Amino acid sequence: EALPIIRYRTRDLTRLLPGTARTMRRMEKITGRSDDMMIVRGVNVFPTQIEEQLLKQRALAPHYQIVLTKEGPLDVLTLNVEPCPETAPDTATIQAAGQALAHDIKSLIGVTAVINVLPVNGIERSVGKARRVIDKRKG
Repeated sequence: EALPIIRYRTRDLTRLLPGTARTMRRMEKITGRSDDMMIVRGVNVFPTQIEEQLLKQRALAPHYQIVLTKEGPLDVLTLNVEPCPETAPDTATIQAAGQALAHDIKSLIGVTAVINVLPVNGIERSVGKARRVIDKRKG
């Protein structure tokens, strides 16, 4: 005999949608995990929110790294990104994409992000799960 394994406290973030007369309540798409959440200047920030905005910028590659630091009492969110190899020589396009990304992040999350555009392959690639968030605020 076998029993299904049900995991509780998965830390997945979602919400329940109201049911209709014909259907039961449904669960919306999983938006992230609570253990991935960062608190920056009192705002809950998820790496997936930043990644969503980055993927909208065609001139930037999908490789990124979030670095959290402190300047005095304030948290600073720095986003290291790379240009796409095709747009790497065009600095005006890359600068415009970086400014648009900073604006999109500010309007979605409410936190100002410092965008650093590194050279192509400037972010270290790792085997396995990528280390997207580096928190330098602690100790």
